Amino acid sequence: MRFRFAVSALGALALAATLSAQTKISGTIQCKPGPVAPVAIGDKPGHAFAVVQSECTWTRPIEIAGVPSKSGVDTVVTEMSGNKSSDRGYHLDTMANGDKFTARFQGTGTSKDGKPVSASGTWSFIEGSGKVKGIKGKGTYKGTANADGTMTNEIEGEYSLP
Repeated sequence: MRFRFAVSALGALALAATLSAQTKISGTIQCKPGPVAPVAIGDKPGHAFAVVQSECTWTRPIEIAGVPSKSGVDTVVTEMSGNKSSDRGYHLDTMANGDKFTARFQGTGTSKDGKPVSASGTWSFIEGSGKVKGIKGKGTYKGTANADGTMTNEIEGEYSLP
């Protein structure tokens, strides 16, 4: 009887581990920012806030539940201080099948001569629709500015679905 219980318990644990397993994802997304109108705080030169919205296209899509990501919109609130920034925002993405997910991100950035150079930070899924409804997960991003004013972000992370 004990043996049967132990086998059943191990089977239940294995099933639970499988159901909550995280699937690794990685991809590359390129974002083109819209107009930026910083508002100076006034306490010192170069200290300002701005809200920026960027149109984004996956050049190497992530795949969730067998569906590739397609495009999205970033909405970012950034606090700039000299050549450094602190960024927080949301990414609303549309998958190839029309399903959507939203991720929240936060990180830091650097600039030179008033132009972005790099960015990095963390992100987490907060909601999804269709096949990605109930998505959970998180990861990191690293961005590099391009000569044309776009930012290329390398995305890594993991997700799970109910």
